[in-house]
Amino acid sequence: MSVTSGFAASMAPVLFKAGCPDCRARFELSAGALRLAIGGSHRTTFYSFTCPECGTAVRKPAGERIVELLTGGGVSTLRLHSTVRNV
Repeated sequence: MSVTSGFAASMAPVLFKAGCPDCRARFELSAGALRLAIGGSHRTTFYSFTCPECGTAVRKPAGERIVELLTGGGVSTLRLHSTVRNV
């Protein structure tokens, strides 16, 4: 995952470079095409998107740097909360 941004005379939207593990296509996605889920651990923190080439739902882990890039680029974020019940 990497970020491409344009700082021309007009502010261009941020685009994120990504790839599909199924069809191996490489492409750029807008912030609206990505979703970020932040959980309580590295196992439950991930980003997801649908491959524009083959339609596969892709889910990849998101470390601290990826979370920083995605949130800074305007990607919609969902915070996951665990439900703990005392019995």
